[in-house]
Amino acid sequence: MNEQIRAREVRLVGPEGEQVGIVPLERALQLAADVDLDLVEVAPMARPPVCKLMDFGKFKYESALKAREARRNQQQTVIKEMKLRPKIDPHDYATKKGHVVRFLKAGDKVKVTIMFRGREQSRPELGFRLLRRLSEEIAELGFVESSPKQDGRNMIMVLAPHRATKVAAAATAAASARPPREPREGDAEATEAVEAPVETAVE
Repeated sequence: MNEQIRAREVRLVGPEGEQVGIVPLERALQLAADVDLDLVEVAPMARPPVCKLMDFGKFKYESALKAREARRNQQQTVIKEMKLRPKIDPHDYATKKGHVVRFLKAGDKVKVTIMFRGREQSRPELGFRLLRRLSEEIAELGFVESSPKQDGRNMIMVLAPHRATKVAAAATAAASARPPREPREGDAEATEAVEAPVETAVE
């Protein structure tokens, strides 16, 4: 930037993005000083290097704001866990599935774990059947990201929300985080008009 640039000549770009052309470095520095801007090397590997006239302090500030906004809008992936038993009661299964549905709608991944005990370990097909049933019933909201795998006494499957589900979850989160609209001048009049008593004609 500015005097740190070592090239003898540069391809100069104006503050509005207009092409000035190839000029000696001294001329580019003089033009920058004339308009109270910085000469910033934006493509140092080009021959000659490309430099632009800009307010570097303002540029850094705006870049930091954009990066902060991008981090704020970036939806972090959260992995929830749901544990089931191979011979789970139908009512308990419905409750657990409801939690899985809620997690997926929120844009989160779900790690579903089937816990085997005692002789149940000799019947892994019960776990496969249960996990396949669950994946089929939530197919509209998510998909199987990691197929069922035996891990010791447990069988694990990971479900992930569809892209459309994640987008809807992000939109819902953004709407809920938006501050309420301040009342406008005409709002009170409209409320009074709605709340005004209505006269009913009686014959």
